[in-house]
Amino acid sequence: MTGVPPIPFHRPSIGPDEEAAVLDVLRSGWLTTGERAVAFEAALREATGARHAIAVSSATAAMHLALEAAGVGPGDEVVVPTYTFAACGEVVHYLGARVRLVDVDRRTLNATAETIAAGLGERTRAVIVVHVGGLMADMAPIVGLARERGLFVLEDAAHALPSRRDGRSAGTVGDAGALSFYATKPVTTGEGGALLTDSDAVAERARLMRLHGLSRDAWRRYLDAGSWYYEIEEIGFKYNLTDLAAAIGIAQLRRAGTLRDRREAIARGYAARVAAHRDLADAIDLPAVAAAGDVHAWHLFPIRLRDRPAGARAAVIRRLAAAGIGTSVHFIPLHLHPFYRRTYGYAPGDFPVATAEYEREISLPIFPDLGEADLDRVVEALAAALAAG
Repeated sequence: MTGVPPIPFHRPSIGPDEEAAVLDVLRSGWLTTGERAVAFEAALREATGARHAIAVSSATAAMHLALEAAGVGPGDEVVVPTYTFAACGEVVHYLGARVRLVDVDRRTLNATAETIAAGLGERTRAVIVVHVGGLMADMAPIVGLARERGLFVLEDAAHALPSRRDGRSAGTVGDAGALSFYATKPVTTGEGGALLTDSDAVAERARLMRLHGLSRDAWRRYLDAGSWYYEIEEIGFKYNLTDLAAAIGIAQLRRAGTLRDRREAIARGYAARVAAHRDLADAIDLPAVAAAGDVHAWHLFPIRLRDRPAGARAAVIRRLAAAGIGTSVHFIPLHLHPFYRRTYGYAPGDFPVATAEYEREISLPIFPDLGEADLDRVVEALAAALAAG
């Protein structure tokens, strides 16, 4: 649209507090893992109620460390919902284990105890639960099922800070949880993540393995109070978080509630506009909302087209792009990707709910700086895109 700036799918909310925090680190002379990373971990523990928070380079790293600490390895199987991003499956393969995909609930797009039970096998060692879009899955029956079978439960809470359900924060209900602070997430450090757990054993192992398997606090060896001496206790990974990223994260955490409230206001604004627009109300399904008393992070606003022919979704996305509206699709289910088809022989019909919902899903822009006029423009562009056929 000539003369009208486009509305991107996402824009991070970065303000003077984040800028000042980065400048403080730059001026400190210490840029990598240090006291800011330690402080960020303390802030995460306070924000989530987790006994341990281990800052790492990504949620992928956090999931890898959690499963490694749980002892997952060759010959084991891990249940993974097919409706997720690449990371959930690849961390299982990092450890030489096998992925067992399962379907999801049609309304929430989350796995349930029932869908997980359908994928359990004799070699199943762990279950990954994804809180899609920031709406927490119903964890109580999933954890109950896992306890009966002796399974490790890992929450992929990459979308879900600061979500809560039944009084518990995302990532703190299972045995471990992974947070993401990627650029598009509700709380961002640009790149980064954290492993949450109440298990001393999981935390101790993850802290060891996140930095080359070096003896604890080896990063301090370059500080005045540190020691040059370290020991390689295990063959670990390079998963530490820098102080630059952690400083941004500390500032973001202070604003997390306000940023989430704005995301929810945008979600409500979309819903109200769609309800008031007769053509739209009959043409799309809105995303599921949290139950009363629970908290939805609203990382995504995933609408789904109703009663449209095959290929209609792609056309709508193209028309929205032409109108200057950025969108995305969450997610292309794992069983539709070449690797999973080739490795396991999966086909589109194997998980019919995930396949059907993916084929009609579009994620609309939802970030704190979206204004009311922006929402009007997105909704009107969506109505026009649908009316075009």
